[in-house]
Amino acid sequence: MQKKRIAIFASGNGTNALNLIHFFKSSKEVEIGFVLVNRSDAGVVEKTRSEGIEVVVVSNEHVQAGGSLVVICKERAIDLIVLAGFLRKIPKQLIRNYPNKIVNIHPALLPNYGGKGMYGDHVHQAVLAAGESESGISIHLVNEHFDEGELVAQFTCPVKISDTLESLRERVQELEHRHYAEVINEIVKTI
Repeated sequence: MQKKRIAIFASGNGTNALNLIHFFKSSKEVEIGFVLVNRSDAGVVEKTRSEGIEVVVVSNEHVQAGGSLVVICKERAIDLIVLAGFLRKIPKQLIRNYPNKIVNIHPALLPNYGGKGMYGDHVHQAVLAAGESESGISIHLVNEHFDEGELVAQFTCPVKISDTLESLRERVQELEHRHYAEVINEIVKTI
């Protein structure tokens, strides 16, 4: 049986990307084809290379245009694209070439606290400011609108009265690291 190939798109330190790399390292069904970044100085670059995984650096202009992303993925026989902190809008051309095969993770319970500009600490600050009693993560398919694709899974955690931005971020990241790779593994079985 031929392994399914995943591309990971990342922008920052890459904790979710590295978690995925480690999760699938010994998999007989899945392999990480490459990690794509739009910033050559992103922390994930060296960490990924040290794991022996190819890193592809593209400009924001290439991301926006979309065509080169399609070529990069098709040349490497990618079956599924997984976003792990990738902060650029996914171009329509890539979505059309990978329908229902691009997955994102969002650090809140969508449809709340999603959309343009809602990422990372911006989301946690909004959750705290609203006085929510719970937060969590949403794993969803990517469509042409920020954070509006079909939900695949959600996992919750409490928001405590004593929470700070840092403590809420840490609790939500625990959920990300515990569940994202497992959900991706289940998605891969369906393609």
